[in-house]
Amino acid sequence: MTAIRTRAFLGLFLVLAAVPAHALDYRSTGRAALLYDAPSTAAGRRAVAGPGLPLEVVVDTASWAKVRDPNGRLVWIEKAALDGPRTVMVRVDVGQVRRAPRLDAEVVFRAARGVVLAVSGDADPAGWLPVKHPEGLAGRLPVYEAWGV
Repeated sequence: MTAIRTRAFLGLFLVLAAVPAHALDYRSTGRAALLYDAPSTAAGRRAVAGPGLPLEVVVDTASWAKVRDPNGRLVWIEKAALDGPRTVMVRVDVGQVRRAPRLDAEVVFRAARGVVLAVSGDADPAGWLPVKHPEGLAGRLPVYEAWGV
């Protein structure tokens, strides 16, 4: 009986391993934009997203996107507003941006929770993301300290 369960478990594992993983789709606002509770400008207005805000796209239609904001709220935004350069938001109390992708590297700057940083490339295999502060300072931030990756 145990051998049958083991084979069944291994078979299920192999099937699940073959299912492709779905990457999260994050986009940033290119300008200030209204967030709505439905995909229509006649719907209720929920908030205003500032320029550069990273949002997770949950539903993508021809002219609207249902997005999750950094607070977890689900809202709708006109798709044309999601044309900004890629950004992330610091999600820890104080993110430490380092000169090199190592925890022992020199800290270039610290960014408080909620600070939006421009992304200047892809994260490396070790999980370090190249970012740039609006004032020009640049370095590497661990991806686990950022929202919008």
